[in-house]
Amino acid sequence: MAMGPVTERDAQNSDLLRESFVLLCSSAPQCRRLYSPASSLSDRSLPLPPLPPPSRSRKCQQPLRDTTDSRISSSSGMHQALPNKTDVGPLKALLAYEALVHPDHPLHKQGIDGVELFLGTFANGEMRLLFSSAQVEYLRYWLHAMQLTRAPIPIPSSDSLLQAKDLTNCSPVVYKDAATLKKAVKTIDKNNKRLKGTGTLLTTRRISFEKIRTFWAAHVGTWLAIDFEAWDRDHTVLTEFGWSLARWEDEGRKKIDEDGHMVVKEHIGYMNTYVEQNRDHYSFGKSEIVDKMTFRQRIRDMIADHRAAGPLFLVFHDNSQDIKYLRSEYLQALSDFEYLLPDQPPTTGVYVVDTGNMFSALEGESGGNMRSLERVCRHLQVPVSYLHNAGNDAHYTMAAMVAMASGDPVDEQREKRWPNRTTHANPKVEFKPWEEDSDLSDLEGVMPVDTAMGTEGDGPGDGTTWNGFDL
Repeated sequence: MAMGPVTERDAQNSDLLRESFVLLCSSAPQCRRLYSPASSLSDRSLPLPPLPPPSRSRKCQQPLRDTTDSRISSSSGMHQALPNKTDVGPLKALLAYEALVHPDHPLHKQGIDGVELFLGTFANGEMRLLFSSAQVEYLRYWLHAMQLTRAPIPIPSSDSLLQAKDLTNCSPVVYKDAATLKKAVKTIDKNNKRLKGTGTLLTTRRISFEKIRTFWAAHVGTWLAIDFEAWDRDHTVLTEFGWSLARWEDEGRKKIDEDGHMVVKEHIGYMNTYVEQNRDHYSFGKSEIVDKMTFRQRIRDMIADHRAAGPLFLVFHDNSQDIKYLRSEYLQALSDFEYLLPDQPPTTGVYVVDTGNMFSALEGESGGNMRSLERVCRHLQVPVSYLHNAGNDAHYTMAAMVAMASGDPVDEQREKRWPNRTTHANPKVEFKPWEEDSDLSDLEGVMPVDTAMGTEGDGPGDGTTWNGFDL
């Protein structure tokens, strides 16, 4: 595949999957050449050799155009692929860990401390670090312009390039120093091996996790965490609604946050028997007491207005019951929506984001064991109080989502949060007893014990008419 020079159009292009990708990082015994075809897609990446950086006497004279696409790899056997053996040394030095993160490296971007690469996710859940095709082209140009190679080195074989159809997601990632980059390479390779044979559910969760990270980083759309509370003896009696919202203005430069809590006036007298009664303990503002008709209309308008403004990401923790409420005959606040996130940042539509599934991807849970909101927040070190208040639950759901979405890629984030908690045979984090039991937690007194004897019930099943739904 021929690649042209970097242009201003490349610099302004924000589509992560528009161009081709070149694999960077995980060791594969089948790959012994830098630019030769590999035996399979999942084995097309090679380890970066930790060689010294280029001489400081040859500083970068050409700026790197700001582009977004993907990455390349290097190999100890690259001399087998390069026709001129004298080109091997300069190329290996340029791709060394220490060189890539150096401020004088030709790929250094103004305003970024370190090197910006890209993390691509394949359909099977495996990940690879990537260079953009524009970055590869610029490295070839720079080596030749600095007279480090006699002629531009050959571009990678087309079999080593990735296109949009080869990846389910690609997001930028910055490495500030050589040690961090080297560790990331090893972590990605280790976790790819662990993923083999874990089934499709964990793979789906991992892919969704990376898409959420990508969309959040792009400041796309409105993110609206919502939660309903219902009387625990009759789940058709809605008592509270809470929300926590994040959106951007001024082309993504200004973030707008909003939290709120509504209580149904006619249902104030319904007191829980089994679930904690925290209706009067909203922690992020003043609760609004509204009548049933206002309650209904405010929710309908909220969904409609933010949907009309662009893509709407509805954030839940265990979405099933809340979606039933939104789609009920009486609320009729939500009709069509998507559980599966698109490959590219959307411009319209409504999408479901579930922090329970996000945390399952992060901890490596391949089954149906869904953590409660209190447990998720505890493991993410998000302090909580007065759960089972709809406004508080919405706020903490958003906080949990942001903590994960604004963090590192899933495998690196797991290792940073819980180092050395997984094994080669088991990709799931093994938490300590004191981390699982709030009575034993060091955070006792900050995050209260979940004394609830139950959670919101299943409510009417799918296909019911919701006759008798008491709003």
